[in-house]
Amino acid sequence: MIKTKRDYLDSLRNLGHVVYFKGERVDDVTKHPSFIPHINSAAKTYEMALLPEHEDLLTAVSHLTGKRISRFTHIHQSVDDLIKKVQMLRLIAHETGSCFQRCVGFDGLNATYMTTYDIDERHGTSYHERFLAYMKKIQEENLMLVGGMTDPKGDRSKPPSKQDDPDLFTRVVEKRDDGIVISGAKAHQTGAVNSHEILLMPTMSLREGDEPYALTCAVPLNAKGVVLIFGRQTNDERKAESRLDAGNPEFGMVGGEALVVFDNVFVPWERVFMCGEIDFAGTLVERFATLHRQNYGGCKGGVSDVVIGACALASEYQGTMKASHIRDKLAEMMHLAETIYTGSIACSAMGYPTASGAFYPDPILANCTKLNVSRNVYKIAQLAHDVAGGIIATLPPESDLRHPEIGKYVQKYMAGVAGVSTEARMKILRLIENMTGGTALVESMHGAGSPQAQKVMYQRLGRIDMKIKWAKRLAGIEE
Repeated sequence: MIKTKRDYLDSLRNLGHVVYFKGERVDDVTKHPSFIPHINSAAKTYEMALLPEHEDLLTAVSHLTGKRISRFTHIHQSVDDLIKKVQMLRLIAHETGSCFQRCVGFDGLNATYMTTYDIDERHGTSYHERFLAYMKKIQEENLMLVGGMTDPKGDRSKPPSKQDDPDLFTRVVEKRDDGIVISGAKAHQTGAVNSHEILLMPTMSLREGDEPYALTCAVPLNAKGVVLIFGRQTNDERKAESRLDAGNPEFGMVGGEALVVFDNVFVPWERVFMCGEIDFAGTLVERFATLHRQNYGGCKGGVSDVVIGACALASEYQGTMKASHIRDKLAEMMHLAETIYTGSIACSAMGYPTASGAFYPDPILANCTKLNVSRNVYKIAQLAHDVAGGIIATLPPESDLRHPEIGKYVQKYMAGVAGVSTEARMKILRLIENMTGGTALVESMHGAGSPQAQKVMYQRLGRIDMKIKWAKRLAGIEE
């Protein structure tokens, strides 16, 4: 069982999965500078769970075994569980200032738990029983999962079965007595290179003819035929070049996304939880999306708290903290952060039990939360750039600060108020740059679905017909 950071690192060293970055095979992800910050961030979830003061938020009692487990492997059993999830995410974000990558798998487990129960009820299958056995393994070993939903999609105007290349959506290519063989890929997979398994799910609602794509299964990331290709991030080479220039050197930026390829991968039947049930593909997608959108006011609220603190400190270092317009902007940033957090708490508080017994956040409020995040985080970043100043885009590198000839000029001219070192000022400015630019903002926009995806859910769940009825009644319009 993985309990400590050392346990987690050892598990990754022993995994032996196939990982590539910039065209080269990476033998040990725990020693590669491009992966270390993301690994540290995920490791923090294990470390914090061991602290008595955080036990209530980071652990839970399994309804399957009665044992205390990581909350990241728990199935929500109450509204209290949903609320504690959000509180936990904000707490960990304060420690990392970055994505800690276990949420997607967490949400995939809960969505699959609910949906396998419903599939069995309608079709008489045994997916839920299989999934319960798998859940016990995940809880017992405290494994880290990737929630594998996003397919490359190819030509977005065509459904999966009409693509010129059928592998652009992950599919079943063969059914055998002992299992299935799958082919395809999952894109933008947060935390993939430092996870143990991936839980594959459909990426959209499916129709007749798309049966091979109605697939949910669990695959170890070291299975034969699985290849992980790590993506680039904004300023990612700074991780190897300079701790100061990296901005957040210990925990990095966002979640270290990767393309995960399945080249004719065998999956035994005990790891298959949906295989051809097109009538439940959309249900699983919607449930996962709701559970994942529930998160964003927690984690992005916590990250925004750090940005606000960094901007306040930069203002102190620059001598602008007492300016009324700076204090007003900091207050506005706090308002935006608390607004997205209240959305996550609200959709959790309005949660309810599904037929499976697992609790589910209010879908329309969860979508509202994520849509607000896609707007508010950009506004917070804009205000941060205003407060910090243009220097975050033009700051000299650490190598010039340390340079034997020109270092004295950087020390002199990059200084702020008396008593604060130039290095300290540069560090906080780099942190702001790291947390408010490039990859970080794109993830806030597209993680858990683009804004258009939330608007589609408004159209589906917004009860326009009832709103029209209420308006007619008040206006005195008779049918």
